[in-house]
Amino acid sequence: MRPSADPPAAPAEGMIGGLQRRLLVWMLLPLGLIGLVSFVLHYQSAGTAALQQDQQLQRLLPLLADSVVVTDAPTLGALGDLDQEPGLALLLAPPIEEFLKERSGFAAYAIRNASGRHLLGAEWLPTELPTTNGAEFSSVVEGGITYRLITQRASTAGGELILMLADGSDARQRWLDTVLLRVLLPNLLLMLTAVAAVIWAVTRALRPLIDLTQAVQRRSPRDLSPIDASRAPAEVRPLVASLNRLFALVNTQSEAQRRFVADAAHQLRTPLAGLQAQVEAWAQATRHMGTGDLLSLRVEQVQRLRDATRRTSQLANQLLALSRADAISADAQPLHQVDLQELCENILALFLDAAGAKRIDLGLEGGAAQTCGHAWLLRELLINLVDNAVKYTPDGGRVTLRCGQDATPSPGQAWVEVEDNGPGIAPEERQRALQRFYRLPGVGGEGNGLGLAIADEIARAHQTQLRLDTAAQGGGLRVRVVFVAAVPARGTADALRKPAGA
Repeated sequence: MRPSADPPAAPAEGMIGGLQRRLLVWMLLPLGLIGLVSFVLHYQSAGTAALQQDQQLQRLLPLLADSVVVTDAPTLGALGDLDQEPGLALLLAPPIEEFLKERSGFAAYAIRNASGRHLLGAEWLPTELPTTNGAEFSSVVEGGITYRLITQRASTAGGELILMLADGSDARQRWLDTVLLRVLLPNLLLMLTAVAAVIWAVTRALRPLIDLTQAVQRRSPRDLSPIDASRAPAEVRPLVASLNRLFALVNTQSEAQRRFVADAAHQLRTPLAGLQAQVEAWAQATRHMGTGDLLSLRVEQVQRLRDATRRTSQLANQLLALSRADAISADAQPLHQVDLQELCENILALFLDAAGAKRIDLGLEGGAAQTCGHAWLLRELLINLVDNAVKYTPDGGRVTLRCGQDATPSPGQAWVEVEDNGPGIAPEERQRALQRFYRLPGVGGEGNGLGLAIADEIARAHQTQLRLDTAAQGGGLRVRVVFVAAVPARGTADALRKPAGA
């Protein structure tokens, strides 16, 4: 088949875009959550560090108060302060001195009198008069640095003074820079890299899937050939295998429909043509005949019309049954439990008149048998088998319908069979006898060659097949169908035989 013109690539691009978006969301979402968690953890860490800093300033402030001493004359402080009140000096305690050295340029202290006048230390620290006797914390910005400041009134050797100690290494003022450099910026770079990697990887990795999609799109509706799974990625091969199974089922169903239409058109042509010829011959003859001859002709023509009509009706019913069997074979439908013995009894009643007209001994032998299947199809199977047997068995012959169930092999077998003492079928012809519209050479009577074909198709729809054998008494045909039993066997039932005259 010639492929049609290439369709636009929009569906493939849409598929890529959808996968890209989903992959990006599922990759960036965890990264964003990690960044948020890191942000919170860093903030909590900074808060903990700031709390520890406050506690350290609060511990050092009493030491700063102890560092104030009284002198007889004005002296320079330990750090060279010039603006001292006469009689006061500062001898820094070792912890205070170590604190100031470690944070050189980021720490300061100041001592003011009770009214707020500067005495010792950094003059730039704000003049804040404490409102209570407890330690008070605040923040002050100087030179672009945020200082954590503790202020407290304290009794010292020089009287009541205001002590101030500032630390510019506050972790909370640097946590944003830390988070930006260590968390946000790396995660942002990682997200951008992931976006580029996903776009590149999806486009490259899905190229075989896109080619597969385009190949299916370019196919003709009549092209149901299998797709080559070896060229598809390993993850897509189950999908390709499923598509191939679907193509096979659709192809089988399409072939069955085409074959049915062709067979129906071919086979209906003959009986309809015969029916038309009979009607036209009847109309032509009536123009030139007398009353007596015309009456006898009408009787003969009516019988022929009746036979042609019956044959056409039977053919139509058989073709319909064949179509249904094909549909069941191509499309699995739920099965139901079927009582084969009851089904055989019903079928037997349908053919008692036909068998009695030929003096055929028609009977039923068997016991209880249950299977799972389609009751209406199994009924059609038995109708075709019994109809064939009655039709081709000579007058005064014998036809036996049997059913039963065996306990072995596990899980048990239910079966039905039809046996006659008619002409039978030679072993070399039995396979061909199951073909549609095939009639054995030299066999008389009217038929369409569909009876055994329909029965075989129904059997295959039930995962079994017809078994054609020579009758036990020889010279006839025995057709047997074996199913999986639906319930365990309860023992052999008494034989039951219903003769044609019953």
